[in-house]
Amino acid sequence: MYRSHGTPDLVWDEVKEKFDPDSMGALPDLHVPDTTADDWQALLDLVVESGWQHEYSEGGTTLAVPSAAHVLARPHDAECPQLRVRPTQDMLAIFRFHADEEIDFDMDLREIQGQDRLDAFCGFLRSIGRHLGKPVLMCPEGVDDSPVLGFDPTLGRVVVLPDRAVGSGGGAPGQADTVGG
Repeated sequence: MYRSHGTPDLVWDEVKEKFDPDSMGALPDLHVPDTTADDWQALLDLVVESGWQHEYSEGGTTLAVPSAAHVLARPHDAECPQLRVRPTQDMLAIFRFHADEEIDFDMDLREIQGQDRLDAFCGFLRSIGRHLGKPVLMCPEGVDDSPVLGFDPTLGRVVVLPDRAVGSGGGAPGQADTVGG
């Protein structure tokens, strides 16, 4: 949960406004851009290997976790499956299998208050980002193109991103104002 020398990725007092449910929305949008079905499978493998409590469901029915290829091959008019993951007992991430090009999930900011919870959150993003070798970005709820923080695979940690006007960029790697860019 800490980078070298015991320093946390983020310090709560410096970033708490980015975890304010009133200004960010209670369920900010988190995503890993530019993914494939192989990345989704790597995520599913990570969830199982990490021992995180998890539950996969389709249409309200709980099922065993299938392969990513199976989930992503469902008909386009089928209900979107979800994977509920608890990186800690008191923190829930809900992954939705909308498309193979992006891993999309939500987390409740009301569960990420204070330094200990922030450290657990950063550890979760780091685990995903390191396993996939890709950035993991967090945007305000409903504003997918304006990340405020994320895991930077080059730095190997979670960082605050520069402020940008909503709609000013896609948040994809290779752009100067995004993680990994």
